Amino acid sequence: MRDGHTRREFLKRTAAAGGAMALAPLGAFAAEGAASAPAEMAIARWKAAAVTSPEEIKAMAIKLTEQAISAIGGMGRFVKKGNVVWVKPNMAWNNGPEFAANTNPDVVATLIRLCFDAGAKQVKVGDKTVHEAQKSYPASGIEAAAKAAGAEVVYLDDNRVKEVELKGKRLDKWAVFPEIIESDLVINVPIVKHHSLSKVTLCMKNYMGVVGGDRGQWHQDITTCLCDITAFMKPRLCVLDAIRILTAHGPTGGSLDDVKRMDTLAAGTNIVALEAFGAELMGHKPDDIPLIAAAAAAGLGTADYRTIPLRELEVT
Repeated sequence: MRDGHTRREFLKRTAAAGGAMALAPLGAFAAEGAASAPAEMAIARWKAAAVTSPEEIKAMAIKLTEQAISAIGGMGRFVKKGNVVWVKPNMAWNNGPEFAANTNPDVVATLIRLCFDAGAKQVKVGDKTVHEAQKSYPASGIEAAAKAAGAEVVYLDDNRVKEVELKGKRLDKWAVFPEIIESDLVINVPIVKHHSLSKVTLCMKNYMGVVGGDRGQWHQDITTCLCDITAFMKPRLCVLDAIRILTAHGPTGGSLDDVKRMDTLAAGTNIVALEAFGAELMGHKPDDIPLIAAAAAAGLGTADYRTIPLRELEVT
């Protein structure tokens, strides 16, 4: 079971050659001796010339992903030989990658490759979609990219769920996909976007894709429900895709007028810190997002990401 795994000593990795500037330690990471400590979070920003073609954007996405993961210790910190890994993107919407409703497929494919390079036996990809999965999976570009990278793409429906005890404040029990929670590692890979109810949808809300049942009930108390599922999932690695972000009319999107290029990717072990960073990218103060305040109060992470071991990269 995923929850039974203890954190093992990570394999030290250096940043990929030809890409990142020197990794700059910030905040608590600047303390003496911290240079060899694992960072809780890395922010990779594209600082080379602007890219516009699909091929250039793909190459950028790969570099940002590789170097953000390297900066937090490499995928070997999280994946061991023989592991089964579930990569959980947002692929719930029948929209192409350019509309920023779903996670960038090249980010997903790069994570899959890094998992196999670290010794994973199997990598699975799947999400409980909102639009019809038979349309959303291929439209997102993730299905083809994941298969090309060697992953198994799993279509999820409520025939595959099992009721489990979440033991949350609001969610005592709920129907969850056992294939996901029984993986050795779940990599949470959302895209940064607007949400009509919660203002933003980031790492914590992406966990709604690991459950079945009537998820509409969660909207009655979305903040508590998301804290409950996050506490149950015990996040170990989240990767926040902000290459494109959806600034309005989320979570579905559908207009290129609502899409903004940020050419940024963040990765880390502190899910609340990533939520706070994502909120800032969307133009919000983290304190103004009820979910972030509630998650920090529940001990799920640190809202002030500048106080944790942090590395920022300028990728070229």
